[in-house]
Amino acid sequence: MDNAIVDYLHYIRIERGLSENTIKSYRQDLQQFNAYATQEKWSLNDIDHFLILAWLNQLQILGKSNNSVIRMVTALRKFFGYLSQEQLILHNPMIDVKPPKKSSHLPAVLTVAEIDALLQVSIEQTALGIRNRTLLEVMYATGLRVSELVNLKMSDLHLQLGLIQTIGKGDKERIIPIGDVASEWLEKYFSGSRLALLKERESDFVFLNDRGNQLTRQGVWKIIKKLVLEAGITKNVSPHTLRHSFATHILENGADLRIVQELLGHADISTTQIYTHISKKRLSEVYDNFHPRA
Repeated sequence: MDNAIVDYLHYIRIERGLSENTIKSYRQDLQQFNAYATQEKWSLNDIDHFLILAWLNQLQILGKSNNSVIRMVTALRKFFGYLSQEQLILHNPMIDVKPPKKSSHLPAVLTVAEIDALLQVSIEQTALGIRNRTLLEVMYATGLRVSELVNLKMSDLHLQLGLIQTIGKGDKERIIPIGDVASEWLEKYFSGSRLALLKERESDFVFLNDRGNQLTRQGVWKIIKKLVLEAGITKNVSPHTLRHSFATHILENGADLRIVQELLGHADISTTQIYTHISKKRLSEVYDNFHPRA
């Protein structure tokens, strides 16, 4: 199975052109399944849907969430589909396997007041302080994914036009407006802080760490966790929370759902529709808090 997994990952990288993050996710799930199959002494052609169900049951016993199990089912379905297509197995064990129902929890969203509080704690007038404030302003102004943010390059910025370009999932390019406030912070960051972080080196990446290298996804996560703690926000906040907040707030202020879909780079509008549910939930909260007979 080791060789089959290597071949499959090569296929989805070269033939399908999937992103490195997607490939990493599939690799993780398939290696986890492979370890279990090796332990149980299964060969590829031993595996039927009963053995797959035994593995999925094992994941639930280990306390994995429904969404993690769904992701595993997706990875295995595509993997065994590839093996069947290439005639490397006699039968596809995933044909009779159905994933569990997806959890319908809504993502965490910050209120406008919480966003303001988060921005206010990042006012330290140092190179890293200004970088952190700029980073938050850009994320909230554009709804960029964290992977898009850390891969943003100087050549992607068109601040005089009020636009930035980015490459999203599936290598799809999109153009996003960026507001005046975020643009002003970028200019401030470029005028001194970024040069200080570069330490006379060169880099085309917009956001840098304290060694002058490209800021990583983990680096952004740590920055946001630290600032959330300082702001006294008790919600479970991640970099993606700023993207959720961006989408929810512009919908609450009257933006069309199709426009939000375009800004977020969603291939399917059904993905964007979750934000209408968040807006309705927020509407109910406001009503309950402020209507005298609620």
